[in-house]
Amino acid sequence: MRQGVLPLLEHLTRVGKRAYLNDMDPGGLRPRHLIALRLLAERGPQGQQGLAEALSLDPSNVVGLLNELEERDLVVRRRDPADRRRHIVELSPAGAQEVALADERAVDVEDRLLVALTAEERATLFDLLRRAVGTTSPACEFPPED
Repeated sequence: MRQGVLPLLEHLTRVGKRAYLNDMDPGGLRPRHLIALRLLAERGPQGQQGLAEALSLDPSNVVGLLNELEERDLVVRRRDPADRRRHIVELSPAGAQEVALADERAVDVEDRLLVALTAEERATLFDLLRRAVGTTSPACEFPPED
């Protein structure tokens, strides 16, 4: 009999997302905010259009997302000196701190979700998932392994 992996992945994702969001401070950032902040942390300052493409969002939705992040002082937008029509978006110091806190929360949630797995099993799971994601999403980037 064939094992159904997708229902298990979907369940683990739902439980993990709920646990992660519960660990956020009241009024905390939503996943879409954290994805944008993480992208800026990893890639550095980005043009607003490039950020929209990297996030696979319509540019008008990115404007709203950036407005929310800017109101919280997590990003800074400035005109591109080479092309005054473009905006450059960069992580603020508060945004960098928020990314670090989100990473800590994610580690805590992951530790609780995967408590039944050994460190070696976790590493294997990560490698398998990365390979699976890489076959369907070649644009996905992962941090370099240590």
